[in-house]
Amino acid sequence: MFNKPEIAISATDLTKKYGDRVAVSHATFEVSLGTVCGFVGPNGSGKTTTMRMLLGLISPTAGTATILGESINHPERYLHRVGAMIEGPAFYPALSGAENLRVLADLGGYSIHQIQDLLERVGLGDRGDSKYKTYSLGMKQRLGIAAALLPNPHLLVLDEPTNGLDPAGIQEIRELLRTLADDGTTVFISSHLLSEIEMISDSLVMLRKGEVIFAGKTQDLLLRQQPTIMARSLDPKDLLRLVQIAHDAGHEGSIINDTAHILGPTQWAPVLNRLAFDSGIVLAQLAPVLPSLEETFFEMTGDQK
Repeated sequence: MFNKPEIAISATDLTKKYGDRVAVSHATFEVSLGTVCGFVGPNGSGKTTTMRMLLGLISPTAGTATILGESINHPERYLHRVGAMIEGPAFYPALSGAENLRVLADLGGYSIHQIQDLLERVGLGDRGDSKYKTYSLGMKQRLGIAAALLPNPHLLVLDEPTNGLDPAGIQEIRELLRTLADDGTTVFISSHLLSEIEMISDSLVMLRKGEVIFAGKTQDLLLRQQPTIMARSLDPKDLLRLVQIAHDAGHEGSIINDTAHILGPTQWAPVLNRLAFDSGIVLAQLAPVLPSLEETFFEMTGDQK
């Protein structure tokens, strides 16, 4: 038995250089046990490089990290408790999905009796006997996740696991990962599908040009951003007056698609409603809206949609 730490992943000043190019620079973050942590950033921001360092596939140039309480300098001490899918799964094309998993189970010393259950969990229960070369891209991704689950891991590290999946498949994987986390497995997942990360993640690590620009709870990040109050009047001609009322009260606003967008906290919405009413404006809609993770992401990274 081993002492179960409270932190699944802890990185301090983790750095990787390739010659003069810095792929990851002084990355510092923590991932709590039993949570889903989204790992996001533009292409080339260092996500895969960081994951490869955490898994002992490449050595850091500087800095340290621990996985399940063990130093990444000794991956043999923790890899048997980690499941991973990095840069896409690799399988034998001529073997079936179940046969591929059986090969991996034999190589890793894992039980082959769980294979059908794993196929069911990732939505391949009825295709386990089909050859891998007949699988769609989405099915290949699912089999990759099944392979990562072979060791019954305490930590699951997944690089773009929903790549190639249709919306129904993405939802199934999202539900699977949420269930795993609820059962105690820590999930560290990179994805460019920010709407999916927002729905599933408890926390976020956000990279930009190899540097961590945010690490913490997803909700904390969203709450830090400026919320918007969306208001619509029964008479569209009132919208300019509504924006002026907000401006006089210290809140900037603009009109987009027949709706006034007022920058202000949620609790100011009823104040705006009263001020509008006192000015003879009847509102047909009044809704405080927090920015989405995608909007926050593009604002913080400086990328454009």
